This record gives sequence, structure tokens and C-alpha cells, in this order.
Amino acid sequence: MGKKSLSSSSQSWWWRGWRYLHPQHNLRSPQLLTLFIISFVALTWLLSGLESLSVEHQLENVKKNIRSWSIVEEEDDPLNVERRRAVKEAMIHAWTCYEMYAWGRDELQPQTRDGVDSFGGLGATLVDSLDTLYIMGLDEQFQRAREWVAKSLNFNKNYEASVFETTIRVIGGLLSAYDLSDDKVFLEKARDIADRLLPAWNTPSGIPYNIINLRYGDARNPRWTGGKSILADAGSEQLEFIALSQRTNDPKYQQKVEYVIEELHKTFPADGLLPIYIDPHTGITSYSKISFGAMGDSFYEYLLKAWIQGNKTESVTHYREMWETSMKGLKSLIRKTTPSSYAYICEKTGSSLSDKMDELACFAPGMLALGSTGYGPDEAEKFLSLAEEILQDMTVGTSWSILRPETVESLFYLWRLTGNKTYQEWGWNIFQAFEKNSRVDTGYSGLKDVSSGEKDNMMQSFFLAETLKYLYLLFSPPSFISLDEWVFNTEAHPLRIATRHANGETYSTIGQDRLQERFHGRKGRSGSN
Repeated sequence: MGKKSLSSSSQSWWWRGWRYLHPQHNLRSPQLLTLFIISFVALTWLLSGLESLSVEHQLENVKKNIRSWSIVEEEDDPLNVERRRAVKEAMIHAWTCYEMYAWGRDELQPQTRDGVDSFGGLGATLVDSLDTLYIMGLDEQFQRAREWVAKSLNFNKNYEASVFETTIRVIGGLLSAYDLSDDKVFLEKARDIADRLLPAWNTPSGIPYNIINLRYGDARNPRWTGGKSILADAGSEQLEFIALSQRTNDPKYQQKVEYVIEELHKTFPADGLLPIYIDPHTGITSYSKISFGAMGDSFYEYLLKAWIQGNKTESVTHYREMWETSMKGLKSLIRKTTPSSYAYICEKTGSSLSDKMDELACFAPGMLALGSTGYGPDEAEKFLSLAEEILQDMTVGTSWSILRPETVESLFYLWRLTGNKTYQEWGWNIFQAFEKNSRVDTGYSGLKDVSSGEKDNMMQSFFLAETLKYLYLLFSPPSFISLDEWVFNTEAHPLRIATRHANGETYSTIGQDRLQERFHGRKGRSGSN
């Protein structure tokens, strides 16, 4: 039998209803036509209103997620309050100039009042600054940046990106913004760019290539490295990719970066010091210099911080063990200046030492201080003393300044871990020097020559992401972005510490409930913090 037809009664009802909507019927009845048009317009308006309401509802949810992070100034040292306000004002100046002259571009060029895409047009300064804006309570600026990320941040670019720089700045910045605000738009964007970077790990050894095309996934190493991967570039993605796996419940990101550590651990030397070049085909290091500065630095930093990120459990003990081995090697590179007898860290090639400590190595005192807490009392005191000794005289042999954060970073850690206000004073002196020599009407400029004061034409994204953030935290209470609850990536993006267990499971992030409780009921951000 064929399909049943509509019953006569239901068919009659259907036809009676439809014919009143049919144009021919309405043309014969002007009153009904008018009613039809009015109803159609009203329905259109209603649907439009609902869509608008939905967007407003989404934005309202974002605003609710911006929790009250104001620091209760009545409970703080008035001098710290004053200095924190000054740093915040500097951030407002830098950000306002970026918005005015370089919105959505990678970096601001203050002298020519325009932007430049140093990182392929990924909005590097904007993404790098998200967590700084949030931490400083700059809600309106954060909202505008969030909208740009949601609507304009596009990674489908025919651009050969640095895997390392894209990881620490973009993935790190997005994940930090997510951890702070709980806004999933940041997590979704972080996953998008991470998926585009993953093919870089498709090498015979699992050691990643350092450059990848974001649209096509073609990966390679720079020609000037002779086809080798750089230690710091290949071994400094653990924090970001582990955090991404934890937040998305997708293990593939963590597996890629932890396999790198497994491979390096197989041939890890007794002194824990690795040359800066690694063959991605064999996983074996090549004859090259050993450095805690450029191209080596963050590898050692991430050994320590991956242990902290996992909440120092047994499942991440191997990171700590590798780091402690490397610190024995670091001590073999320590030499003293004359006549002041201050400590510095040499570079090494083969068995020869070079009396050079570049500006990137200025992060080392902070790393040593942070890592000292994992030793017994006597050994911890030795490492803390070594950190303080190196920090005493970190003079670098360059005549230029690009507003780097490494010295301020070390001051932040030393102050947090010792309570010695001398480090705050040193940080304030550095900030005042920036204000005097690098601030211009259109932002902040580096100096081509610190003696002459000649300025360059670049406001580096890390000035907002790192330098100003560490300065702000240097004058904030230690409980604010506590080191017991957060670990900073090498671009100063705080990520929540999450307990890891031997079975690979990750439990709730540390401090989530305490943070909510801590800020519950406090005054909203006054804008004067």
C-alpha cells in the first residue's frame, strides 16, 4: 500500500490555514495583507532582538568571568601602592599607543607611529598583553582585546612561524588569559594554533623542527643552523602543551613535548649541560657551545618549571632530577669578576670557557632562587646565595637596550623568596630609567645606544607581556598570583599549577577554590591599583 494521505479533516485545517498566508488571497483582502506584513516585520524584529540578546548575553558572561582582582590597598605598604600605580599607568600609556597606532599588528613602531608584523600578523603584542591587562584590572582594555581575539585573530596564514616564539607568546598568552578569565574563546584559539604547530614534531627522532608554515604545515630548520634544531627552541614547549592537554583533555599535545624530554634523557650527560644544536633526525646533540643565554636558556628553565607545573609529584620527578644535574654543571661555569669578585656564568665550547654572560642569561638568578626551594635547607641556602651573588653585578657588554625583562624577572623571584626589599628598590630604579630614557609620546622605544640616548623604532611585545608585568608583581603582595598556585612560562604568562599523578591523570588546578574565596566579596577594581 502507498503512504496514507492526510485525513479530510486535517487536510481541510491545513488548507484553511495556508490560504490565509498565500499572496493571492491576501491581495484580494487588503486588511489581511496589512496584517500579514505587520506580523512579518514584528517576527523579523523579534528574531533580530533575540540574536542581539544572545550576543549581549555572551558578553555579559565574559564580564562576569572577569573576577574582582583588586588588591586591597589599605592592607598594603603605601609605597608599594604608589609604585604599582606608576607601573599600571605605564602599561596604560603603552597599550593606549598600541591601540591608537598599531591595533591588531604584532608590534608598535613608536617613531613612525605605525605597526609592523614581526610575527606574521598574529597580533603578538595584543595576545602577549592579555594577562597583563587582566592582572592590572584594566577591564575595558581587556574586553576590547578579547573581542579582537574572538573576531579577528586568524592563524590560517601562509607564514613560516617560529615554533618556539609562537608557543611562548601566542599559546602561552591565550592559555594564561583562559586560566585567568575562564573564557573558552582563548582556549579554542590556543588549540587552533597548537594544531598548526604539531607537524613540526613529525621528525625521525621526535625532536621538532623550529620553523613551520601555519597554513600548509611544512616544517624545517633555519639554514644558518646547518639543519639542526636549537636546544631552547626544541626543548621549551612543555609548559604550554602540557597545559593545553590538561585543559582540553586531549593527550596529543603533552605526548609530543614529553617525548622530546624522554629522548634527551637517554643521552643526558653527567653534568647536565647540552650543546645548543640537536640533530632532529638522530636526536643527538652536535658539537656547539653550551650556554645559559641565547639558544640554551629556557631549556633549563622548563626542566624546573615542568616539575613545578605538575605540583612536584612523583610523576614529574624526572624533570627535577634533570634540572638538578644541570645545576651541578652550571656551577662548573661560574667564574668571578675582578676586582669586585662577583659571580657570572660562562659559556663553554668543548673544554674551553668563554667569559661571556649575555643579557638573556640574566634570568638565571631567578631560576636558581625558584629552584632552591626543592633542596634541603643547607643546599637551598647555597643556591639562594649563588642567585643573589650573580644578581649583584649583572653587567652585560652591550651598548643598547630593548627593555628586556630578564633582570626584573630575577628581582621578582628574589624578592618573593627572600622578602628583601633591596630587590624592590633595584626594580624601581630600573623602572624610573625606562620612564626617563625610553618613554615617548607614542609609547616606549628601545635605545640603540644607552650613552647617547638614541632611540630605536620598536616597542617590543615582551615589554608589555613581561617587563611591566614583573614590575607590577614586584610591588604587589606575594599572595597575588602566588607562586604556590601559578607557574610563569618563559614569556611571563602565568599558568595554573595542576597536580599530576603516575597514571597520567590530572586533577583540579591548584588554588582555584582558594582564589575564588580570596576575592569573594571584595570591592570591584577601582582603577587606581
